[in-house]
Amino acid sequence: MNKTQLIKSLKQQGFSGKILNAFSKVSREDFVPEHIKQYAYENEPQPIGQGQTISQPYTIAKMLEMLDLKKGQKVLEVGSGCGYVLALIKIITKSKVYGIEIIKELAEKSRNNLRDYQDIKVYNKNGAKGLSEHSPFERILISAACKEVPKTLLNQLAENGILVAPVGEQYDCSLVAIQKKKGEYIEKKKIDGFSFVKFVDD
Repeated sequence: MNKTQLIKSLKQQGFSGKILNAFSKVSREDFVPEHIKQYAYENEPQPIGQGQTISQPYTIAKMLEMLDLKKGQKVLEVGSGCGYVLALIKIITKSKVYGIEIIKELAEKSRNNLRDYQDIKVYNKNGAKGLSEHSPFERILISAACKEVPKTLLNQLAENGILVAPVGEQYDCSLVAIQKKKGEYIEKKKIDGFSFVKFVDD
């Protein structure tokens, strides 16, 4: 599958124009290792080293859809891996985007992958602690399976902000969208049947 075929497939699955536009503008092959570049647009996860993966395009599109991104929003991705999703978020929001990646090699690699993008900052630290110095965030995305959403991250959501995370076991988790309203956290949406790498918090 090439980029055109992937975007056609995502369009057939009903994803919005702004999500399709982001996928068309970001070159996925720039974010995967050299030896698998020819598979970059296959609708499946790909290894990026250090036992981690870049999620399949459908899963990423679904997470972006659940985030309901708007222009100008400040966004944090926890478990930002190779930086691909940060680039997509940047295209949609045209705003400041922050990533946290606990694996040093991936954090360094993603900074290099994102060198042509402005206002994307990647931190090499424990994602469970978030980025209090830049909070609150209008949107937070957790890109690794967690047993439960860390309260520290929920506390860094702005009022009416949305957090999306895969919750459950590594090979059996649900994508959950949680919105903060008047200090309460309300589950907006839940979709079962996803697999993610494990959330690392030590």
